[in-house]
Amino acid sequence: MRLMITLHLLGVRLARETENLVARERELLRTQGRSERGSVTIENVLWAVAVIAIAAIVITAITSYVTTQAGKIR
Repeated sequence: MRLMITLHLLGVRLARETENLVARERELLRTQGRSERGSVTIENVLWAVAVIAIAAIVITAITSYVTTQAGKIR
């Protein structure tokens, strides 16, 4: 249960950080007078990276759990 809570909180934090990063980049573009062309692509890339990171963490956690449980088999 702790693992699920930890992973959930990590996902929430990662999503919040990604949203903050995108917001800062958009504000920076707005203050510099540049267009926002490509910002959707950057946002999609950031979301893809976030999803890959979360998947890697989940896979690592599951692998660790299964390995631990397999070691307990007599």
